[in-house]
Amino acid sequence: MMLRRHLLFLLSGLGIFGVEGTKSKPRGAHGQFPITQNVTALEGSAANMTCRVEFNDNTSLQWSNPAQQTLFFGDKKALRDNRIELLRASRQELSIRINDVGLSDEGQYTCSLFTMPVRTTKAFLAVLGVPRRPVITGPAAPALEGQAVALACASAGGKPAARIRWFRNGQEVQGTTEVSPSGKSWTARSSLRLRVDRGDDGAAYTCLAEHVSLAEPYATTEVLEVHYAPNVKIVPLAGVPQEGHYFKLECVSRGNPVPEPVVWSKDGGELPDAERLIVEGRELTFTALNKTDNGTYRCEASNHLGAGVADYPLFVYDPNAVGQQGPDHALIGGVVAVVVFVTLCLIILLGRYLARHKGAYLTHEAKGSEDAPDADTAIINAEGNHMHAEEKKEYFI
Repeated sequence: MMLRRHLLFLLSGLGIFGVEGTKSKPRGAHGQFPITQNVTALEGSAANMTCRVEFNDNTSLQWSNPAQQTLFFGDKKALRDNRIELLRASRQELSIRINDVGLSDEGQYTCSLFTMPVRTTKAFLAVLGVPRRPVITGPAAPALEGQAVALACASAGGKPAARIRWFRNGQEVQGTTEVSPSGKSWTARSSLRLRVDRGDDGAAYTCLAEHVSLAEPYATTEVLEVHYAPNVKIVPLAGVPQEGHYFKLECVSRGNPVPEPVVWSKDGGELPDAERLIVEGRELTFTALNKTDNGTYRCEASNHLGAGVADYPLFVYDPNAVGQQGPDHALIGGVVAVVVFVTLCLIILLGRYLARHKGAYLTHEAKGSEDAPDADTAIINAEGNHMHAEEKKEYFI
């Protein structure tokens, strides 16, 4: 009896008979096909493969892998693979699980129902390759200002290939991406080319790898280092420099490498040797200003790429003079300008008035000479009129 069972099992695996091949089958059993579904699984996870039939009279179901190797025949395991286990075996269902799925497990799996003839259905197992974290490669040494720099980012093992994006301090920038096969997976590479300046020093460049298998994209960040010559400025750290008051200047220098130390000078020479003049690193402190401190102070900072200088003209005010300044000079200048403008307008108007009255006088003086027959008569008439005018003037008086 046991030998008969083993023989039937072997014949069933070859698709010749069912396990109980001599039994009659219910109506509809010969025409039905197994029901399966395609499955998608992440690399390293588990994939469940299920095969069902509606009617079965104890005819065996079988799962085979893409290489047509039998995995399970009913509840009997046929392939020695510890990753594969049986979930459920019944007349209507055969379910198995493949643990720790790899890319090599992808392909068409076959569920067979051993009727006469054998009925088969295919189910495709798609395995998503999880990409590895992106790796950024860049310049081996700090870049120099103005230099052309290339950054490269690669993420291998993706299936399908990962999508790579670049960001500079959180703002997306465009790179050039290419994809190449690597066995059953893909490697995505992206490059970013730029000409750096001092604004790129300390800039964070992030390579982001996005993939359907990832809930959150992988990110790798590279902070760029750029060397550049220093720039310098002098900042006063007090109010108006007044005689007898405390006053401080700070030399602010920015460069990479950091320019240390800074050098102070006055009017092209060394600083005067005075107890009330103190140099502490980048700060120049006057404990009590006086008129001898007037002059131009210079701060110089340098590194191996160059030097930067800044000048500050210092004028020490007399506290009393400052107190007498009172009115705003700009306001006074404006008032003076208005007064000058009004005066000029008055002069112009007065000149026009005088010119107009002088013309009227000449016109009246010549009146009466228009109808004279000759020049002598015209003169006499003009003089006569003038005399009459004088007489009238005397009369009215």
